[in-house]
Amino acid sequence: MIYTTNITLAYGKRVLFKDVNIKFTPGNCYGLIGANGAGKSTFLKILTGDIEPDSGTVSVGPRERIAVLRQDHFAFDEETVLNTVIMGHEKLYGIMAERDALYAKPDFSEEDGIRSGELENEFAEMNGYEAEPEATILLNSLGIAEALHQKKMKELDGGEKVRVLLAQALFGNPDVLLLDEPTNDLDIKSIAWLQEFLYRFQNTVIVVSHDRHFMNQACTHIADIDFGKIAVYVGNYEFWFQASQLNLRLKQSENNKITNRANELKAFIQRFSSNASKSKQATSRKKLLEKLTLEDMPVSSRRYPFISFRPERPCGNVILEVSGLTKTIDGEKVLDNVSFIVNGGDKIAFMGANSLAKTTLFQILAGETKPDSGTFSWGVTITHSYFPKENRAFFDGDRNLIEWLLQFAPPTEGESFARTFLGRMLFSGEEAIKKIGVLSGGEKVRCMLSKIKDDAFRIQCPDTG
Repeated sequence: MIYTTNITLAYGKRVLFKDVNIKFTPGNCYGLIGANGAGKSTFLKILTGDIEPDSGTVSVGPRERIAVLRQDHFAFDEETVLNTVIMGHEKLYGIMAERDALYAKPDFSEEDGIRSGELENEFAEMNGYEAEPEATILLNSLGIAEALHQKKMKELDGGEKVRVLLAQALFGNPDVLLLDEPTNDLDIKSIAWLQEFLYRFQNTVIVVSHDRHFMNQACTHIADIDFGKIAVYVGNYEFWFQASQLNLRLKQSENNKITNRANELKAFIQRFSSNASKSKQATSRKKLLEKLTLEDMPVSSRRYPFISFRPERPCGNVILEVSGLTKTIDGEKVLDNVSFIVNGGDKIAFMGANSLAKTTLFQILAGETKPDSGTFSWGVTITHSYFPKENRAFFDGDRNLIEWLLQFAPPTEGESFARTFLGRMLFSGEEAIKKIGVLSGGEKVRCMLSKIKDDAFRIQCPDTG
């Protein structure tokens, strides 16, 4: 169990949350939701102790262990995959490392023998002899083949690293499990396995995810960060949405009734306040009017970007033709004679366990890499842009958002042009001069959408090339 007492955090005048009191109990999975920048990841960091709140405390049950899904995909590059998973249980891994170091000593002393005996007892009590089999099962369940278990983390691709770090968080049956975007880079089978794992998990889970289908399947409660507070709803994401909308409608309806009643009373008072025979009734209504109070309708932190891709002209019948695409990477044939046609109005999802194959196909279609053989052609009227799986390379450097977007814009355009596209993605005012190095994952996604809209504008405007 983990609970908070009067947690408050503000950055300058902006209050993320104030006097938050929540008890997260075992057997439940809490989905932490809120607008981009509302403080979801920040709240998780407060729970782990990585960030100190302005006031308030976080309490965890005695001897309970918190496990966290790490977001730094390079932190364990020099470790083997299997060791990285076991490192999720820091105390157990520390005992293993100390024990192995003792046994490796050439001058093993009597004192070392006593210490190794103590370590062996602790190791057995923590079920350490099952550590490697448990780590192996977790990795296999998440699609990490045994051939990779002894490789170093730096030899894995991004999607594989995410799965290993997820296995690290799940390892050793933690008492409190904190997951920040656990479904990123997972295929459908792995997501289904994770949903089933969390369904059977008997301890406390707090998860941040933008995947509402996953939240519907996995969560028993929703903790909503909005209005400077965190409100907990029993039920999954769909239930939260209906309940929160109903709550707002009820408040608005009640306020409307109070406003209408107040208007009636004011009209009566104005009409009869100078009438001697009605003066008592007017005075009585004044007292009623003074007792009427409107419930405050707080301003939500939720804002929605404007995303609209309008074609310059109607598309033809054939959008894309692909014929015999083949590609081998590092000796592995990831695409083998791939052929298909995309017709107008089609909406296609590419599925499969091999994430490299899907990414390679899109990189070929975007012109970022070339196939070994085969061809593809876009329809004559088609313009296209590409939203890549990995966007880290786009955010190197120290530019602000306006400078960042203008590097992809026509040379004749300036700040107002960039602010137009950024504003539609919720970067207005001072937000537009934020440095790219401090952006959250969701903010980077919105920047990439701004770039795509800018690409589309540039392609469709003959004056700018």
